[in-house]
Amino acid sequence: MADLFDNSPDATPESNAPRPLADRLRPKTLGEVIGQEQVLGPEAPLGVMLASGSLSSLVFWGPPGVGKTTIARLLAHATDLHFVQISAIFTGVPELRKVFEAAKHRRANGQGTLLFVDEIHRFNKAQQDGFLPHMEDGTILLVGATTENPSFELNAALLSRAQVLVLERLALSDLERLAQRAEKELDRPLPLDGRAREALLEMADGDGRALLNLIEQVMAWRVTGKLDTEALTHRLMRRAAQYDKSGDGHYNLISALHKSIRGSDPDAALYWFARMLEAGEDPRFLARRLTRMAVEDVCLADPQAQAVCIDSWQTYERLGSPEGELALANAVIYLALAPKSNAAYMAYKAARAAAKKTGSLMPPKHILNAPTRLMKDQGYGTGYAYDHDAEDGFSGQDYFPESMGRTQFYAPVERGFERDLKKRVEYFARLRRERNG
Repeated sequence: MADLFDNSPDATPESNAPRPLADRLRPKTLGEVIGQEQVLGPEAPLGVMLASGSLSSLVFWGPPGVGKTTIARLLAHATDLHFVQISAIFTGVPELRKVFEAAKHRRANGQGTLLFVDEIHRFNKAQQDGFLPHMEDGTILLVGATTENPSFELNAALLSRAQVLVLERLALSDLERLAQRAEKELDRPLPLDGRAREALLEMADGDGRALLNLIEQVMAWRVTGKLDTEALTHRLMRRAAQYDKSGDGHYNLISALHKSIRGSDPDAALYWFARMLEAGEDPRFLARRLTRMAVEDVCLADPQAQAVCIDSWQTYERLGSPEGELALANAVIYLALAPKSNAAYMAYKAARAAAKKTGSLMPPKHILNAPTRLMKDQGYGTGYAYDHDAEDGFSGQDYFPESMGRTQFYAPVERGFERDLKKRVEYFARLRRERNG
């Protein structure tokens, strides 16, 4: 008898029981999975692992409905591992002990276990630590799934023993392939015209499971002919995103909003902002993108811009729609009229590139602390000049790695507050030259 958490292929429901469309269309091989080429392709991480016969513990990070559970199940099948699925929401310590004990018995009998943990980020630190010894001794191969950033939600010890793979929202082309697969399974086409079909795909918002649920609803209707977008949205009681492939697509509109703000045109920016709201866009998505524009296109030319965006975002969360959307409109206008600079953004990218190129160069010894006698003997801290002791609070010492030499990443512009920052940069550069000859 299969154990309580067994979700292996042998543990299937009765053959005559009704099955949802999403379950009927579940891929039987990794080759049938739609999308996720960035992890499943021949040269992608999973493709390489399977080809080499060496699968490591994994964490799948991605939104709902993109195939995390399906891929984990198929990985178990491809590697002859027993598949066990649990959810962190419903599983406590006693249940985990049973899972580990069962896995030990299987291992003693020559079979490994792939343990798939859905919503793994919901386990607390102690529960996450409980997986470590069983991962290390080979009792389980862990595959976790999370919709949250693993860097913030999972323990460093667990992350160091697993490879994080990012699964992406399904593109419209992927959703169309899935819709065609559903039509073949149901042996009839969707009763929708071209625009209504596109609207249905947009409603799924990159979620394959959501699309199949929508298709199942539509296919259950008794209709003659083909429904248009208005009839579709009326029957589904949900608004179709007013995005189409003729230039009004989701990414086209957010690009238009972004470039209008960057181009300091508050009227055009408000128009595209309103277009996205009318199309049913989530205001929280817009709040996040506006904040990104503040840190990417305004930067330090107006340090207040970021605070305005965060303030507007919080106001929306407190007021909700439709009043809260006015706060976001205020942010749109403020950003459009703010002085623009991407100097900080470019400096950050240049610094990241330099950090990647220079690897693990040590800081100069004079700025390293020397808490032990050995470190003092090695010259740590020798010659450090305490800036507060200088008459003008500036020592002019070099803080770059000795073999790297001084590099300038930040070049402020003559606009907004950065005009003042540029004067400070030039002031300290002049003092540095004077102090260092």
